[in-house]
Amino acid sequence: MSKDAVDTAQVAAHPQAAGTIPADAGDAGYSKDLKARHVNMIAIGGAIGTGLFLGAGGRLRDAGPALAVAYLVAGVFAFFVVKALGELVLYRPSSGSFVSYAREFLGEKGAYVAGWMYFLNWSTTGIADITAIALYTHYWSMFTSIPQWVLALIALAVVLAVNLISVKIFGEMEFWFAIVKVATLVGFMLIGIFLLATQHEVSGQTPGVGMITDHGGILPHGVMPVVLVMQGVIFSYAALELVGVAAGETAEPHRIVPRAVNSIMWRVALFYVGSVVLLALLLPSSLYSGDESPFVTVLSGIGVPAAGDVMNLVVLTAAMSSLNSGLYSTGRILRSMAMAGSAPRFTGVMSRSQVPYGGILLTCGICVLGVGLNYLVPNKAFEIVLNVASLGIISTWVIIMICHLVFVRRARAGLVERPHFRLPGSPVTEIVTIAFLLAVIGLMWNDEEVGRKTVLLVPVIAVMLVAGWFGVRRRVARNAEQELSALRK
Repeated sequence: MSKDAVDTAQVAAHPQAAGTIPADAGDAGYSKDLKARHVNMIAIGGAIGTGLFLGAGGRLRDAGPALAVAYLVAGVFAFFVVKALGELVLYRPSSGSFVSYAREFLGEKGAYVAGWMYFLNWSTTGIADITAIALYTHYWSMFTSIPQWVLALIALAVVLAVNLISVKIFGEMEFWFAIVKVATLVGFMLIGIFLLATQHEVSGQTPGVGMITDHGGILPHGVMPVVLVMQGVIFSYAALELVGVAAGETAEPHRIVPRAVNSIMWRVALFYVGSVVLLALLLPSSLYSGDESPFVTVLSGIGVPAAGDVMNLVVLTAAMSSLNSGLYSTGRILRSMAMAGSAPRFTGVMSRSQVPYGGILLTCGICVLGVGLNYLVPNKAFEIVLNVASLGIISTWVIIMICHLVFVRRARAGLVERPHFRLPGSPVTEIVTIAFLLAVIGLMWNDEEVGRKTVLLVPVIAVMLVAGWFGVRRRVARNAEQELSALRK
């Protein structure tokens, strides 16, 4: 139990103190250097990542044009999650984000599970990112002789060095990464629309509705492949909750966060659904590949090799951006946990430039294991870690929705006050979203090759979490007792 939980318990016991908003000790020491443009572009960057630039190719091949529907459905539920998180942020901005809210509304065990599952998500996502970087780099013949694991290690070292400097540098990097990604996607869509309108051939194929109707329709392989790719689609939206973490390091979260969150929905519709529909109209889905960005496939197919090179460079920056975000967010989350005693003490250490470098280095250490994975199974590394990361992000989103349910319940009891920026339809929205997310995990069982093995990891992860809790519970209780003593003085 931390100060959050202590203060919340006091509020519950004394309704007249319902206006009291608890504080998170893990928020102390951060700068407020993130500006509105940083947070807005972090929100955009979170909606455009490796899952679209690299993962969409293989998913489009497997599921066909119906992938656009999968992106739309998952995007709606992702928006609900971010909307709920945005409401919690306006109630109390915190760099600990949903871990801090879980501590307040679910207790220390809830915060412990939320934090370590998020760490699982981003540490494995980091492995996916460095794998993607290596794959992108191998697109150029001058790098094909360099082993995939060496390229992955170089990428990790570069991003780590930049991330340790300051949050302002992180914000600037994400700002420009997002600018590049958005500009490129808009440019590609304009080119795609031109190709479609002029019926210009792409790899010997004439673009149009015939690319769908003449090649098996919207569901060329049936419904099941669409179901099987859903966990990968969820993974594509995995960085959207980064807005909640970044809010703790901006001076005006109440003005910035609502604008950033509300813009996510149309971005999802435009960039994900729009891009996939356009890709399906330009080439038969069977011509796309999981080894190459679908955008590179199209641009290389119109006879302009340099276009493919440029797009490949852009998707390379997208993977670098995702890796950068993962190190940033886990550093903040682990520091919040360390202050409560549920993470190693060194993860709570701050540098002189106000960066929680202990947690960043821990995440980086796990990513080094990913370098080994790239050495052992370079052809399967991306798919393996993607599925494990999906478990982490789904559990994180479920916990966010449960926290929001408890928050709304307490608001109705008069214990806390809801901001004007709210998730609509509570509690139905939260319940339906949680049911959808749990159903995605259940449906992964139908994928015998990878998905079923991933589901079988759930009890293994559960045992590890329980064992870990027994290892830290005394330290957590001791920290809570010290904070209670301080409050009584």
